[in-house]
Amino acid sequence: MIKILIADDHPIVRSGLKQIMIKEPRMVVEGEAQNARELLALVRKQAWDVVVLDINLPDRSGLDVLIQLKKEFPRLPVLILSVQPEEQYAVRALKSGAAGYLDKHSAPAELVKAIRKAVAGGKYVSSSLAERLALDLESGERPLHETLSGREFAVMRMIASGKRINEIAEKLFVSPKTVTTYRVRILEKMGMKTNAHLTHYVIKNKLVD
Repeated sequence: MIKILIADDHPIVRSGLKQIMIKEPRMVVEGEAQNARELLALVRKQAWDVVVLDINLPDRSGLDVLIQLKKEFPRLPVLILSVQPEEQYAVRALKSGAAGYLDKHSAPAELVKAIRKAVAGGKYVSSSLAERLALDLESGERPLHETLSGREFAVMRMIASGKRINEIAEKLFVSPKTVTTYRVRILEKMGMKTNAHLTHYVIKNKLVD
């Protein structure tokens, strides 16, 4: 039996996912979390076969939570579920250790397929994403933001969203000095000088909600 933990702040979404799993004889949703704090507590409390994680949690970014999960539980498969289009976060999520990225509008059969593949140790990508990845490899071109680490990417998004250094530090559980260091690295890697330039890039590339 595949034991599934769902993390999503919308009860309707969690209920819908559970209904999908009820129809699968070898899958069961044994845990639910509505925020990052609850999710981490459940993962640390017992063993799971797979986590289905919403990219937009109320207390922390799903990508940031993904990075922490992979650091603490590197063998735990994590599937990212989101309403955000693939071109925004899919590649970043996969590079951060996700076992797959699914649009919330995907057919139930796709979710079941993704869970089975993740539990088997594979990576799930849609046909459209696979094609995009192939084209990127062929062209050799990479967007500037893909040079950033997972934590740097999270900090960049928060800066562009107007959050101050202290706010970002509190959200990521690090010191303001650490956030300042991240900011310097981000600007260097992106070839930019100010937060305004960074914000313009993030908005232009639709990297914020």
